[in-house]
Amino acid sequence: MHIHYISEQNSILNHFLAQLRDVNIQKDSMRFRKNVERIGEIMAYELSKTLPYKQVAVQTPLGVKNTTVIEDNVVLCSILRAGLALHTGFMNFYDDAENGFVSASRVHGATDILVEYQAAPSFKGKHLLLLDPMLATGHSIVAVFNKLMQQETPKEIHICVVIAAPEGIAYLKQHLPSYVHLWVATLDDGLNAEKYIIPGIGDAGDLAFGEKL
Repeated sequence: MHIHYISEQNSILNHFLAQLRDVNIQKDSMRFRKNVERIGEIMAYELSKTLPYKQVAVQTPLGVKNTTVIEDNVVLCSILRAGLALHTGFMNFYDDAENGFVSASRVHGATDILVEYQAAPSFKGKHLLLLDPMLATGHSIVAVFNKLMQQETPKEIHICVVIAAPEGIAYLKQHLPSYVHLWVATLDDGLNAEKYIIPGIGDAGDLAFGEKL
């Protein structure tokens, strides 16, 4: 698996990540969502450097400019519900992208991840970007990946997460193909007994949209 860590060099990304973690700033759910969105924009930009481009001639009011544009179609697919704010950030940059949404939940008392809801366009021969802000154990991402791959095969697969635990990365390495790209905004220390990322941010879905029953 190809892993890209994008917070190793100081940038405004780390500023937004610090605000995500701050327990006082977290009280403002709108600001939390906006910071996740802005992190998504930064990740979308960094990922765009690896996509294929083609030469085009653009007519301006005063002449013609030869430049490049993204060559292949992009499909954004987020895992509900925590992935929605991150999805918005990517949509702000890939405005021509098609969009998909998948649910992933753990049945009470079971270990397997249940993938029930799926609304996604065809991604055959396209670049599939799978978005989820938190990579803890990795079970949800692998379950969603396996579900999506039952139908079609994309040209390239990018998994994009904001905060990752080493345990989750190890699980993805073990269960996903080596050609998959993993984009990580920041790597944390590990998981606690409840499988939350430490130091992490808490529950991203609850912080963005309110506590669930």
